[in-house]
Amino acid sequence: MTIQKPSQNDCLPYQWNYISLVPDTKDILGELQVQLIDTIDLVTSLDDATLLSSYAPGKWTILEMLVHMMDSERVFAYRALRIARKDKHELGGYDENLFATYSKANERKILGIVKEFSLLRASTIELFQIFDEEMWNEVGLANGKVTKASLFPFMICGHEIHHRNIIEERYIGK
Repeated sequence: MTIQKPSQNDCLPYQWNYISLVPDTKDILGELQVQLIDTIDLVTSLDDATLLSSYAPGKWTILEMLVHMMDSERVFAYRALRIARKDKHELGGYDENLFATYSKANERKILGIVKEFSLLRASTIELFQIFDEEMWNEVGLANGKVTKASLFPFMICGHEIHHRNIIEERYIGK
């Protein structure tokens, strides 16, 4: 099933910042799988000193950024699930800086993070594969905006692209 990429009018400005990065594709779930491999290839090529570095004071390390991407994916997949299941309760945001502060990411090894990321992505894709057209078109309230369930795979994809771009541009200078 093809999931239509949201337009700028379908989302909040911060969401569009991520979604606009997603290439046009008829297979967003396939794109999520490919991009995970690209991200894993990138971060496993880095040494421990680079993984534990930040490009400026107060900025996250690469390990913290990876755990942040997983935290966000969990939140986005949960929102999609709740909306697809016709839950009409408003879904709030989360404090990504608080999550990062207590993530203990810098105490972890990259291979453990990569394993968790791979399992999480497989779980997200499996969840999304069971959604039918009615579920993808279901709407709910997230962050004060009426939102379709179909927005969230694009949010996950664009969010990862955003952070991979930061790693490449600000941490390793590609």
